[in-house]
Amino acid sequence: MTDRATEILAGSKTIAVVGLSRDPAKASHGVAAVLQAHGFRIIPVHPSADELLGEKVYRSLTDIPEPVDLVDVFRPSEDTPPIAEQAVAIGAKALWLQQGIVSAESRRIAEEGGLDYVEDRCTAVVRAVANLSVR
Repeated sequence: MTDRATEILAGSKTIAVVGLSRDPAKASHGVAAVLQAHGFRIIPVHPSADELLGEKVYRSLTDIPEPVDLVDVFRPSEDTPPIAEQAVAIGAKALWLQQGIVSAESRRIAEEGGLDYVEDRCTAVVRAVANLSVR
């Protein structure tokens, strides 16, 4: 039996990663690289980088010129409500707060905006357990 988080990730092909770090030692970089290696399209969102993981970087979700299935967030909990608002504004299908990140306000914004919502889970772990790849 699959859980809802697995279903959400399995239904996603294009993932905007908010807070993707330049530092390969950081979790956000490693998780995004793993997802990319398994065929997911990664769109980095970072305030000052130009390219990460070989992809053009956008300053905010609203700058991304293509549809996004999943917004994967690596930012402190208190920073996530505006990201949730942007995810709703761009018509993303889901908002996912990474392991250790929880926000009742972001959950409310996402769910009221019609988005699926996951918090305090790691996309790379969910991907590995379910053996998900996009090809």
